[in-house]
Amino acid sequence: MGVTEEDEDRADAWFHALSDRTRRDILRRVLAGEHSVSALAAEYDMSFAAVQKHVAVLERAGLLVKRRRGREALASGDVDSVRSVREMLTDLEGVWRGRVARIDDLLREDKD
Repeated sequence: MGVTEEDEDRADAWFHALSDRTRRDILRRVLAGEHSVSALAAEYDMSFAAVQKHVAVLERAGLLVKRRRGREALASGDVDSVRSVREMLTDLEGVWRGRVARIDDLLREDKD
């Protein structure tokens, strides 16, 4: 099965979103349960607008979903997307483990 351009774009968005520790922390919180963006913002030593931007990056990457309840924006984690990230990382791990095993085999052959 080949990797499509869409798959690559999605991976870029995921890894960009997950490259920041604040976004990873926000994601952990919203995977545990729905939070209002203002409640999330209260947890960080940064402006509300900065937290909103982090939430927007996670939302664009498909890792969280926002919905409105009156004037409140609520965020929750998208478990299926997080599972997709895990599957991609597992696939990459398999590729690299295979490469390392082949290198080990070559080194053993060279030794003999």
